[in-house]
Amino acid sequence: VQLQASGGGLVQAGGSLRLSCAAARTIFSIDRMGWYRQAPGEQRELVATITSGGSTNYADAVKGRFTISRDNAKNTVYLQMNSLKQEDTGVYYCNAVAYNSRDQRINYWGQGTQVTVSS
Repeated sequence: VQLQASGGGLVQAGGSLRLSCAAARTIFSIDRMGWYRQAPGEQRELVATITSGGSTNYADAVKGRFTISRDNAKNTVYLQMNSLKQEDTGVYYCNAVAYNSRDQRINYWGQGTQVTVSS
């Protein structure tokens, strides 16, 4: 498994969850890591990304509630989700963008972790 995600679950509205995603050590030169989500019947959408230098980008829907962070030494990205809403429900996918020795861009996806927010 190239990307291993964990931390999903069931939480009440207003609660918090923390997602983690560890990239395999065999993946080198990771540039951007991030999280996307997909609700039932919807397309996958960006949640947040972070570059190797720490620059972050958030979807408007999660700004002020979610925080993405990264441990480059561990090849791991985190998503702290606070003040969760029912509309945050979905499968959350970890993503990593890396470059190989030929400077070719490679896109990796994790297996997805379910986040369910109840009323």
